[in-house]
Amino acid sequence: MMHHADTIAISLSVIFYPQTPMKKTKELIGDAGVTFSNAFTATPLCCPSRSSILTGKYPHNHLVRNNSISGNCSSTAWQKEAEPFAFPVYLNKMRYQTFYGGKYLNQYGSKDAGGVGHVPPGWDQWHALVGNSKYYNYTLSVNGKEENHGDNYEKDYLTDLALKIYLTCILILYPNHPFFMMLCPPSPHSPWTAAPQYQQSFSDVKAPRDGSFNMPGKDKHWLLRQPANPMPNSSIEYLDNAYRRRWQTLLSVDDMVEQLIKKLDSIKELNNTYIFYTSDHGYHTGQFSLPIDKRQLYEFDIRIPLLVRGPGIKPKQALQSPVLNIDLSMTILDIAGVNLSTVNMDGQSFLPQMAPSLRNGTERPFFLVEYTGEGNSSEDPSCPKLGPGLAECFPDCVCEDAFNNTYACVRTLKDANLQYCEFADNESFVEVYNLTSDPHQLENIVKKVDPALLQIMNQRLIKLESCTGDSCRNVK
Repeated sequence: MMHHADTIAISLSVIFYPQTPMKKTKELIGDAGVTFSNAFTATPLCCPSRSSILTGKYPHNHLVRNNSISGNCSSTAWQKEAEPFAFPVYLNKMRYQTFYGGKYLNQYGSKDAGGVGHVPPGWDQWHALVGNSKYYNYTLSVNGKEENHGDNYEKDYLTDLALKIYLTCILILYPNHPFFMMLCPPSPHSPWTAAPQYQQSFSDVKAPRDGSFNMPGKDKHWLLRQPANPMPNSSIEYLDNAYRRRWQTLLSVDDMVEQLIKKLDSIKELNNTYIFYTSDHGYHTGQFSLPIDKRQLYEFDIRIPLLVRGPGIKPKQALQSPVLNIDLSMTILDIAGVNLSTVNMDGQSFLPQMAPSLRNGTERPFFLVEYTGEGNSSEDPSCPKLGPGLAECFPDCVCEDAFNNTYACVRTLKDANLQYCEFADNESFVEVYNLTSDPHQLENIVKKVDPALLQIMNQRLIKLESCTGDSCRNVK
């Protein structure tokens, strides 16, 4: 049984381009351990993805569909049926000291679901943001008590406060018990408020112009066929500004990682600690002429960064094993010495891939990505021509979501680098991509592929969409 201290820092919507603002993080975690080049989310939206991280389950099993209470985000049903089986509960049973700081779930703290007084089971120290990402003028639940913050940078900037929470909590540890910390700063989520010292950084940075940037979404689901192409200059200026400001906010996360590691080193715990750095989903800025958002089935929205360092992990490793965010909880519990056969989760530990000297195991041959689309029941008054059923229609009335942007995909990497997706819409639309020959998913090859292969992928998808626990790991 390994009783190591674990720290996981989750930062929203980060993609590591070759030029990244996260230079210290790359050096201190990635270069000191392993970088996974094929890490994915099971669903590309905040609350369902975070629910997958906490429960180790695909969305069809944890039943969080979107970021609303009615979509089961931090609802009373979630609190009753899912939270008691989330991974911190198991860590607590192993006598881990557990700490949470930052954004939790988008609807956390809602008066309809227990308010700030609700502290999820398994957490000894609880410092969670009420609602969605903010940098100033927010409320925290501090162990169930309301704590209000203003707009003073020194006292209130949430990314920095998450670090202060960590530095304070680490001083009250019991020396003979391992600890687990989860730090979730708002960066780089909107409203993209950078710290004062970073507000002029990256003045010449623009969103990358490669791949599918400003390309038409032909042969794709209707939602991808609706944006104007080429994009108007107003959309391009908007997305470049968003991209630049996101990078600015990440400089504070980079500082946070540096200080976190320095503190672990100073208390002689660094070499005894696993540190995970990851995200809940990807993000797009101009791909297929969609200005900014997530929610889509394409690589830019489903890929996530994943860097890990810790005991038994050799430095400077680059691993291509496919890993999902539903695997994080199983990996953390594996490290903690929990008997994984007693845990009802869909994911699998990737400890064997990053530390083969500690564990034997196999990597998964394929996996599921699923998403339930959202739309407004009435038309958007600022975009009256579009009608109801759509959502996230900005800038320039380009809609990023709709009721029937509901899909499930099977993604394979081992034998063939393929993605097969089915939409729940009146077209029964199917998209298929060969990522080896077409890494930017420019051509939907559904009409060119051998029907026998389509049938195999369809059968795998059917099995994955109804899988639970072991059956998610054993789909043939």
